[in-house]
Amino acid sequence: MSARRKLQAAVTAAVALLGLTAVAPAATAAPTAAVPAAAATADWLHTDGNRIVDEAGNEVWLTGANWFGFNASERVFHGLWSGNLESITRQMAQRGINIVRVPISTQLLLEWKAGQTIRPNVNTYVNPELDGLNNLQVFDHWLALCEEYGLKVMLDVHSAEADNSGHVYPVWWKGSITPEQFFQGWEWITTRYRTNDTIVAMDIKNEPHGTPNDPQRAKWDSSTDQDNFKYACETAGRRILAINPNLLILCEGIEIYPRAGATWNSPNTNPDRSPNYHYNWWGGNLRGVAEHPVNLGAQQDQLVYSPHDYGPLVYEQPWFAGDFDKDSLTNDVWRPNWFYIHEQNIAPLLVGEWGGRLGQDARQDRWMAALRDLMIENGIHHTFWCLNPNSGDTGGLLLDDWASWDETKYNQMLKPALWQHNGKFVGLDHDVRLGGAGSTTGISLAERYAGGPGPGDTTAPTAPGRPTATDVTATAATLNWAAATDDVGVTSYEVLRTTGSAAATVVGTVSGTTYRATGLSASTSYTFTVRARDAAGNVSAASPPSTVTTTAGNDNGNGDAGCSATYRVVSSWQGGYQAEVTVRNTGTAAITGWTVTWTAPAGTTIASLWNGRLTTSGTTVTVRNEPYNGQLAAGTSTTFGLTGSGSGTPSGLTCAAS
Repeated sequence: MSARRKLQAAVTAAVALLGLTAVAPAATAAPTAAVPAAAATADWLHTDGNRIVDEAGNEVWLTGANWFGFNASERVFHGLWSGNLESITRQMAQRGINIVRVPISTQLLLEWKAGQTIRPNVNTYVNPELDGLNNLQVFDHWLALCEEYGLKVMLDVHSAEADNSGHVYPVWWKGSITPEQFFQGWEWITTRYRTNDTIVAMDIKNEPHGTPNDPQRAKWDSSTDQDNFKYACETAGRRILAINPNLLILCEGIEIYPRAGATWNSPNTNPDRSPNYHYNWWGGNLRGVAEHPVNLGAQQDQLVYSPHDYGPLVYEQPWFAGDFDKDSLTNDVWRPNWFYIHEQNIAPLLVGEWGGRLGQDARQDRWMAALRDLMIENGIHHTFWCLNPNSGDTGGLLLDDWASWDETKYNQMLKPALWQHNGKFVGLDHDVRLGGAGSTTGISLAERYAGGPGPGDTTAPTAPGRPTATDVTATAATLNWAAATDDVGVTSYEVLRTTGSAAATVVGTVSGTTYRATGLSASTSYTFTVRARDAAGNVSAASPPSTVTTTAGNDNGNGDAGCSATYRVVSSWQGGYQAEVTVRNTGTAAITGWTVTWTAPAGTTIASLWNGRLTTSGTTVTVRNEPYNGQLAAGTSTTFGLTGSGSGTPSGLTCAAS
């Protein structure tokens, strides 16, 4: 046992000596067998860079699904009015789901802590073994089933109150539920199950969100303000780990994050395309980690970041306009919001919710396949939303009878993204096969690493060949390189870019050996390298570098595309003004992006800008398109706006198309 693990064991023992025992009131106490001690081989997990590993350092892949109901007013899994608890649990394990994310509410935890339980809505004809059990006893009975079938569990506080729509409320407190009670609820359930390694992870709060226009909203900074979710996640995480230092702590993102130059006090005048904030899905915006990472102290290696992501059938986000694909989603949405955390080896990622209806919308199917492939190629952990067929905007893995599976959705979307080895599903229990002792579809963690302890594949791919550039324009270039080789197989390539003396940054991840670099500046030199990644997460050395210099002018290199920019002052006031810039495709072919540049008059500054991405260098102002307004057919136009201080008309206004 490492020194760190010995320290953790000592902390756990000290907690017990301090009297923090698992107290269950007599009226609600579950049978002793329902709360088992840890298995002969402990199944606790921790992190190593962007990987999750077991106590021996073996890499694991958490691939699961959500089953909601305990968070809702019913206070028990949905579906038990029709389906059999044991059958559903066994089928999940036999079909390769190795972890189940279980939404709960703070109100439920406080009720259980106070000895208040209910007799839940359970069909005892279908579930005779649940006859007479209260909802806490049903939960304990289910944990015993999970242990029997090799399943692990993640708990998620989905809402403050036990409410079927409680997730809509943006923060972790509400009504009589205070932030302190939120923390106490987590402490109570951690204490109750601190020796049960069936529960291996705690997702602190589902989908914190909200905007400055909302009465309550979640922000992310380094303050100790009540509405700072980073602080709430740190506080809850540290209090949980003081009781059980072996649990994974999952911190989700929020909804918005201030753009450069804006603050949390900046106005939100245009909620759809705000000049001051980056928007993303509820819980999906982890941009703040770059500036304000979560700090769990001595247990930092228990931290996992957990974004959520959905498709256009849930909401028509701007990035679904036009012909999006996996590369555009990665570059425009996933990387800036959360994928960079994995790429920069900051911490592991677990996409806590993804999924949706299949076969109803081609764009929805394209998004779901793209995210699935990104997670497979990079070994990103995930829990599919959801098992329940009664999820209104996504449907479920089960059909309405709570017994039949949606085989098309399962086979096409989820099954390829489940952890498999030599044709078997891999569980997270060292002693029990996924699916149970006699399972023919799954293996245990010990069987996966039967050759002995260690991380498995540790051989990195060879370095890719030096990239060569073609189709170089003022704002773009196409890169091609010779493939890397690997003993198992290369799953993706990361493209890194350097400008001047700046450090190299990852600007693209692709599965093939071609990448179109866009959003470049005219007459500028860029250095590109490429590195390969395999399925085990091993990363190659960087390729030899290649320097590319973009052309001058507005042509895209084909002679049939270009753009113009027209600047006009919309309104002005003492010391300030609002302007609008119209960008028009003046060529005969469609363009995929544009860059507008001008020289600002002396004493003029830009306070905010919307519908574009702003950078400034001295008096030079550069605005590039957003993902949703870069594509322009011949003869069409788009606009972006800005407010500033000072006055005067800019000079040297140019537009470059790509």
